Amino acid sequence: MTPQARREVLAAEDAEAAEDAELPGPTRAGPDDVRPVDPEAAPAEEAEEAGLRPRTLAEFVGQRQLTEHLQIVIEAALKRGQPADHLLFAGPPGLGKTSLAGIVAAEMGVGLRITSGPVLVRAGDLAALLTDLQEGDVLFIDEVHRLHRAVEEILYPAMEDFKLDILIGKGPTARSIRLDLPRFTLIGATTRTGLVAGPLRDRFGFVARLDHYDVDELQSIVIRSAGILGVPVDGEGALRIAERSRGTPRIANRLLRRVRDFVEVRAEGTITSAAAVAGLEVFGVDELGLDKVDRSILDVLCRRFAGRPVGLTTLAQCIGEEPDTIEDAYEPYLLQQGLIQRTTRGRVAGPRAWVHLGLSPVESTLL
Repeated sequence: MTPQARREVLAAEDAEAAEDAELPGPTRAGPDDVRPVDPEAAPAEEAEEAGLRPRTLAEFVGQRQLTEHLQIVIEAALKRGQPADHLLFAGPPGLGKTSLAGIVAAEMGVGLRITSGPVLVRAGDLAALLTDLQEGDVLFIDEVHRLHRAVEEILYPAMEDFKLDILIGKGPTARSIRLDLPRFTLIGATTRTGLVAGPLRDRFGFVARLDHYDVDELQSIVIRSAGILGVPVDGEGALRIAERSRGTPRIANRLLRRVRDFVEVRAEGTITSAAAVAGLEVFGVDELGLDKVDRSILDVLCRRFAGRPVGLTTLAQCIGEEPDTIEDAYEPYLLQQGLIQRTTRGRVAGPRAWVHLGLSPVESTLL
């Protein structure tokens, strides 16, 4: 084999290996595998969400106290002719942290750069973003609690003094230079406030927590999103979707899209109360916003173990999920709704779980 032919063969093998590496593994969930009531957005869903996001504070529904505070912060910054203070938004996923970042940039009339904490692996990654900012721009870092330590160290002088310290060279010949940065606004978003480093959290001028939405607010969001999507919906139909959305706008918009598909195929194209209920039942979402796995957990606790405490590992094996998945993805909402309880001996069904399944509670469920 000639050297040229050998190089071509090796290049083909490398290309095939790279293509195989990009293919998703058999256990990786695709966009169609996302739970209808999962507050996390799938990659394919982010583009659809962008068209539904509000553009101004006036369009933003809910979080009244937070939006009032933001309005004051933004107006004061505009009067001074300065960028707004650094902002930190905390709260469960799907409540509008990214939307608020875009609103701040739009209200200030500046550019918006979006990145994520896990993406910024090296200090140079953040340095490239910071040096590319224009005066007054907004830099939004999602999952800011997952920033690497080296990246955090770069952020401290950038946030306080708008300076960037860069180390050139290695060993005895290394030297540090300081670059001036344009004044900018850093907006961080986190779902786990306790994991944000104290020095980083203290450098944000305004820290706000987003709460779950009530049914009336979600109903307004569904009606607004339906108008953007061009889907006819009446008030009762929007209310049925809102009631099953777990207090989360992202879930409400996802359920709206699923009901839209249902009424276009099996109904007359208008989302009424009956059509919404029928569509949500087809997709396995009941009146409490529980899906198939949620109900399986309650069924195991109430029927299979008759109200006795069940360990997390045993519960995971019974429903065919990983313990971490149950603890992180399923338990939080069930606990919030009083459907299950955590005890020192294991998980037990709450009184509301028995009512939801139409069963009579077993006496002395903790024994």
